[in-house]
Formats: sequence, C-alpha cells, structure tokens
Amino acid sequence: MHIKLTLVLLMSMLFTGCASVPMESKELSDQAKQFDPPPADRSGLYIFRYGSLGGALKKDVWIDGDCIGETAPDTFFYVQVKGGEEHTISTESEFSPNDLKIYTDGGENYFIRQFIKIGIFVGGAGLELVDAREGMEQVSELGLAKRGACSASRNPD
Repeated sequence: MHIKLTLVLLMSMLFTGCASVPMESKELSDQAKQFDPPPADRSGLYIFRYGSLGGALKKDVWIDGDCIGETAPDTFFYVQVKGGEEHTISTESEFSPNDLKIYTDGGENYFIRQFIKIGIFVGGAGLELVDAREGMEQVSELGLAKRGACSASRNPD
C-alpha cells in the first residue's frame, strides 16, 4: 500500500509544480517574437517548451554540442546558427540525450518544440520540428529564457 501511494505521489509531482529558469527582459522577449528573418547567411532557431506537462522539470538544450540552457514550462530560446548546414539540436531525456537533426537554409526561421514524455523514474524530453505558423502562434505566448549553463555535459558525436 505504501509503495503504491509513494508511486502515485512521485508521478503527480512529475505533472505538477513549477520549475523556473532565469528570464530575459520583456523587451528582448517581445523583440524575438517579431519573428524577423535572420541575415541571409544565418538561420534562426526558436526552441520552445509549450504547456505545463512536467512543470517541475527543467531540461537542458544543446545546439551542435553547445549548451543553450535549461527550459522550463512556457519558455523559449532564440539562437542564430550558420545557414546552409545541418544542425543537431539535443535535449536531455531519462537515460540519454535525444537529438533532432535539421538542415537549415539561410534567412529562414525554424521552430523546434521540446515536449516532455513520461519516464520510468523521471520525465524525459523529445524534440520535434513544427511548421512556422504553429511555432509562431505558440512562441507568441511564451517568455524568452536567458541562455545559461546546462545541468549535464554533452559531448558532440
């Protein structure tokens, strides 16, 4: 009985609570949400976490092995990368990082949603590319997180 109660409490903590990360100013957030195209030789990456599932969890994000920072519910990062190349966006999951590889064209913005998945011990995370319309709609409701340190290290493959 006590084991079942403990498991129920642990699982409920996964879906409740509210993790927070350092945030940029409203002005910087609003500027990023103008969705201006980057320069012709660069690509803009909006990496975002929309919704409250796994609210107590913070999850690391890397681009090409470089730490971008930790996400929390309803946050996003905006990063420009070199256009005309393949990039690997990674997030931590329960047992190993999950990677999403995308080829980016210069002068274009891309929207990558980080989502929380149920795990055995803690929630994991995954990444998916979404179309620009949906990405802009969801990012418009979020706050810009400050770039910072990741909780784990990630060595590029």
